Amino acid sequence: MTAAGTRTDGALAGVGLLDRERIVARPGFNRWLVPPAALAIHLCIGMAYGFSVFWLPLSKSLGITASTACPDLTLASALFTTTCDWRVADLGWIYTLFFVLLGSSAAIWGGWLERAGPRKAGVVSACCWCGGIILAAIGVITHQLWMMWLGAGVIGGIGLGLGYISPVSTLIKWFPDRRGMATGMAIMGFGGGAMIGAPLANLLMNSFKTDSSVGVWQTFIVMAVIYFVFMMGGAFGYRIPPAGWRPEGWTPPAAKSTMITTKHVHLSNAHRTKQFWLIWAVLCLNVSAGIGVLGMASPMLQEIFAGSLIGLPDVGFAQLDAGQKASIATIAAGFAGLLSLFNIGGRFFWASLSDKIGRKNTYYCFFVLGIVLYALAPTFAGMGNKALFVLSFGIILSMYGGGFATIPAYLADIFGTQFVGAIHGRLLTAWATAGIVGPVVVNYIREAQIAAGVAPGPTLYTGTMYILAGMLALGLIANALIRPLSDKWFMSDDEVAALQAKSAAVNAGPTGSFGIGTGGLDAKAMLAWAVVGIPLLWGVWVTLRATFALFG
Repeated sequence: MTAAGTRTDGALAGVGLLDRERIVARPGFNRWLVPPAALAIHLCIGMAYGFSVFWLPLSKSLGITASTACPDLTLASALFTTTCDWRVADLGWIYTLFFVLLGSSAAIWGGWLERAGPRKAGVVSACCWCGGIILAAIGVITHQLWMMWLGAGVIGGIGLGLGYISPVSTLIKWFPDRRGMATGMAIMGFGGGAMIGAPLANLLMNSFKTDSSVGVWQTFIVMAVIYFVFMMGGAFGYRIPPAGWRPEGWTPPAAKSTMITTKHVHLSNAHRTKQFWLIWAVLCLNVSAGIGVLGMASPMLQEIFAGSLIGLPDVGFAQLDAGQKASIATIAAGFAGLLSLFNIGGRFFWASLSDKIGRKNTYYCFFVLGIVLYALAPTFAGMGNKALFVLSFGIILSMYGGGFATIPAYLADIFGTQFVGAIHGRLLTAWATAGIVGPVVVNYIREAQIAAGVAPGPTLYTGTMYILAGMLALGLIANALIRPLSDKWFMSDDEVAALQAKSAAVNAGPTGSFGIGTGGLDAKAMLAWAVVGIPLLWGVWVTLRATFALFG
């Protein structure tokens, strides 16, 4: 790269196809090609949210039409049995493993990702996620639950972690002018993955279903192949900007917010700051409150509104017959799908808004609005007002998704961009914690209420809503305590330059755009967006069609 803005290709001898140095962008590259590459990976791994679509068919994998139940089956014996069908609770541990391993793997290998680059991380993610699903298919064929746990839960969970954080620091570096929007575009894909994957899985299972098979293992294999193609395409679509790059015509504002640093904190120091742990608490409490409701959305709507969902307002849940319960279950599934749409839309909306009002103020919105809506939810339920109840939880789930999409930019504001991907990886242990805390709070309080004699209805979840509001109040306090870091935590310019030396060696030159990142939504970028956008629009259409019955 020269002072005139032209770029010369550095020597790449000995640089592998997946190495970070190989994917440094050249003149003419359009930065709008990077978000769809990230979406290609996130839409695939986002199927983790929709894996429950397999639980009921798998619970009849031996009996086909009905479960082959064994009264003396325990969790330990379920792992190895070949004569008893699995219980839904046994299969549900895969869901728990997903998010525990996602947070753990992101924390463990986040530093490696920063050194290796997003392409190599994306390829490893594709191999783990898709390979894990293939191993799970073998587990279904041999009827070995432990193999499904290992394949989909553990190996697949590692793929989730690496795939989730692979684009974060890259997108923030490509869009320093719109950090929140950039990460929101990619991370909304994780929320939308189930919206595509769940109906696709249903279509495939119905196609493969026979008198001797429920069609799950065949579906696993087909989806693993499809996901592998998309994820490899996304991984090879990643590019990183050269050292000193900035968008054409953009310069960092002279007057910056005190909450946005221009310096960088080393990965080894980030977790030693109180700011890291305050942001950890902010994410954990926001996610705990949201994920608990997300996991119980369908039964919650059925038990609260019961017969009113099918025009029988005076009929409680316990008085419904089997056919009526099946009808309201279909409507409740539409409610869950509608919440997914709010989850996805919130990831883009709130992250983009955070570019305007700031990350800290955005989280203030999450907590204040969330507290109010959780506190009012029992009132709306008692009134029998479905519209206000559904709208309330739609907004709550939009802020749940928005929290995920806003947090990478929040970290970049506080800790700088040099290690933001790895710091984000460590912070995702908050998600792993919330994935246990949230469902436990919602599920066990419900069970305690039932044991105390509370019948299914509006009052069954009243205590839960107030406790979730209290959790958000704690998050509000943690957010208020976040302050800018003191100078002692920041790296010197020489330390930053040394870390950037490898990419600088093949991209030496002054700061500027160098003809890189320009183009906007040109034909090539629009084609890339269509590849991920068409499946996403199909998922939205299917979800809207399913939710129409809720108010239709």
